[in-house]
Amino acid sequence: MALSYRMDCTDPKGPICAFMLEGRNILRPDSGMSGHGYETGRLDLPFTGIATFGRRPFAPDWAAIDADVAVLGAPFDAGTQYRPGARFGPRAVREASTLFSFGHAGAYDHEDDATYLGADVRIVDMGDADIVHTDTVKSHNNIRLGVKAALDSGALPVVIGGDHSVNIPCIEALEGAGDIHILQIDAHLDFVDERHGVTRGHGNPMRRAVEKSYVSGLTQVGIRNVSSTAKEGYEDARARGSDILSVRQARAMGPQSVIERIPAGARLYVTIDIDAFCPSIAPGTGTPSHGGFLYYEVLEMLQAVARRHQIVGIDLVEVAPDYDPSGSTAILAAQLLLNFLGFIFHAKTLA
Repeated sequence: MALSYRMDCTDPKGPICAFMLEGRNILRPDSGMSGHGYETGRLDLPFTGIATFGRRPFAPDWAAIDADVAVLGAPFDAGTQYRPGARFGPRAVREASTLFSFGHAGAYDHEDDATYLGADVRIVDMGDADIVHTDTVKSHNNIRLGVKAALDSGALPVVIGGDHSVNIPCIEALEGAGDIHILQIDAHLDFVDERHGVTRGHGNPMRRAVEKSYVSGLTQVGIRNVSSTAKEGYEDARARGSDILSVRQARAMGPQSVIERIPAGARLYVTIDIDAFCPSIAPGTGTPSHGGFLYYEVLEMLQAVARRHQIVGIDLVEVAPDYDPSGSTAILAAQLLLNFLGFIFHAKTLA
C-alpha cells in the first residue's frame, strides 16, 4: 500500500499539518479541545500524532499568531558551564506534554473544584527559534524575535529552553512594554557580570536583567549550596534590590508568604530553572543541586502568583533529558507549565 501525505492548512483556527493515508486523517496535532474528545472522531491517545506542546495547533507563521498563549522552543545550550544537553529540552517537554492531552474539555482539579485550560484558552506552538551553532548573538537574537512576535500578537509568551542564557533575549524582547518584576525560581543566582569575556552565558541572565531600566526588581527563590556567583555577586544583587531566598528559608515561610514579598501590583515575568527542584524528582538537568524544592512547593507559589499579579512572560529552562532516562524531569516541566497556565487564565475569570 502506497503511503502519501499532503499539507492541510485549511483549519480556520490556524495552519496545522495533517498527514493523509488514502483520504483518512491519521495524525493531527490538535485534539479538538472544544468538547470531550472521546465523544466523536478519533481517540487520539497521547502517543499518537505530532508532538506539539499540549497537542495544540502549530503556528509557523509568526506574523499571524492568533492566540492567548504562544509557546516557543529555544533549543540553545552553548551557554552552559558544565553538562550540555538542554538543547533537547524543548523537544522533550513537548513530548511529555502529550501526556496531558487526552481530549477532555479542559482539565478538572477536584481539590480546587475548577476546570483549567478549557476551549476558551487558545494555545499555539510557534515551533523553535532558529539556532546558529557557535553563534550566541545570532541565536539569542532569533529567540528575541520569536518572543517579540508573540508579544506583538497579544499572546502570552512561554519559552522552553535551552539553558538559562535564553532568558536574556526574552527579557530584551520586553523592552518598551512597561516595567516588570522578575520572579526567578532556581538553584543558582545567575548574577555573574562577566567572566573571561562571557556576558551571555547561563550564569549571566539575572545580571543582564537588572541592567534594564524597565526591570524594577528581582525575587530570587530556591538559591542554595555552592554557586557560580561569588559573595560579591550576592552583595551586588542585594544592593540592586534583589530579594534572595534559599529553599530552607522559603519552606519555613510557606509559599503564600514568599509571594507576598513581591511588590504589590508588579507586572511579573517568571523564569523557572528546573534545577530549582530536588534532583531526586528532576535529575535531568546539567547542574543538579541537592536540597531543592518538591513539586507542590513550587506549584503553590505559582498559584499564588497567578492570583496576585499580571504575568507578562514565562520561561522554563535547563531540562536536559538525556540525564534522566525515566523522562520524569520533562514530565514535571510540562505539568508545571500547563498547571501554571491554567492558574493564570482561571484567575482572570475571577477578577
